[in-house]
Amino acid sequence: MSSSCVYPLGLERAFALAEDAGYDGIEVMVTNEDITRDAEAIRALSERHRMPVLSVHAPVLLLTHFVWGRDPAVKLRRSAELAAAIGAETVVVHPPFRWQRGYAQNFLTIVRETEQDSGVDIAVENMFPWAVRGRTMAAYSPGWSPEDMDCDHVTLDFSHASLSGLNSLELARRLGPRLQHIHLCDGSRSQDENRVFDEHLVPGHGAQPVAETLRFAVENGFAGHVVAEINTRGAKDDVERLMLLEETLQFARTHLGQNRTGTDHLRGHRHRSIRAHLTPDGHNDGEDQRDG
Repeated sequence: MSSSCVYPLGLERAFALAEDAGYDGIEVMVTNEDITRDAEAIRALSERHRMPVLSVHAPVLLLTHFVWGRDPAVKLRRSAELAAAIGAETVVVHPPFRWQRGYAQNFLTIVRETEQDSGVDIAVENMFPWAVRGRTMAAYSPGWSPEDMDCDHVTLDFSHASLSGLNSLELARRLGPRLQHIHLCDGSRSQDENRVFDEHLVPGHGAQPVAETLRFAVENGFAGHVVAEINTRGAKDDVERLMLLEETLQFARTHLGQNRTGTDHLRGHRHRSIRAHLTPDGHNDGEDQRDG
């Protein structure tokens, strides 16, 4: 489970919810929250919740513009150093923005050098074209999709594929063995169908061939990580949020051919940790209740 699933809740809550839902590990999204950049604190959370950190998402979003400075190459290297320090195998990174000229021109070289120096795989994620007033904008350089980039490892995101008007199964086929990391979610429509935001729906709630893509990956020897990256900001409390996370987990295990439910053994204790975060009316204490 990606810690971004429960954003803007903190990393500690993400670990607790991932454990309660029965996930096998977690992806740490590096954000403005200090603990997401603290290897010692992350290792402590990992041990406390019996939740290994499988991957790190570099701070490439606009909201993390000043995290680890403004140089995107430094951000990527620091992410790889963090991953190595906490035992994560993969760093997820987006293609460069067009206005990051020096970084964009040397992006693939930086990716290879960072992999060699850290021993961590850098998986470049498929993004999507930006649309401004109905017109497509070239926001990424050399482009929004790593399909044509000379990189060894790629992250496939179903919501991004949907927004791009791509079929995820066909994309997975074209990527072949370079497909190493999957962000499990869904999307309903593309920008051409007046969809202008990144949905990250629960898998099976959109129009992407998510189940077929997971089965294809297994049949073709996929050995990477499948990481839930759904949007739960509309959940009214942790009970509802947990239901979405469990549904996503069960979807993954069903279509990856795993027989165990993954949550039955936790049902006896999970509500104890949920109640610790709830007010008497069943809502999260201090949580922003606005829809995301």
